[in-house]
Amino acid sequence: METAYVLHHVRSDDEYGDDAKLIGVYSSPSRAEAAAKRLRQVPGFSAHPDGFTIDPYPVDEDHWRDGFIG
Repeated sequence: METAYVLHHVRSDDEYGDDAKLIGVYSSPSRAEAAAKRLRQVPGFSAHPDGFTIDPYPVDEDHWRDGFIG
């Protein structure tokens, strides 16, 4: 099974709550880590260097199956 590695950055903001950004989707954990390392030097990200997460996702699968309430 093929896996993609999704890199997000989340910054907590007192006025608006969490500010989440999808940075990119990578073919390996090392490529995702390299992207996070590069971006930790960029203004904005550099003020919140611990906001990066990498999550593995199997390709060609549904990852949200619950629908929406409301």
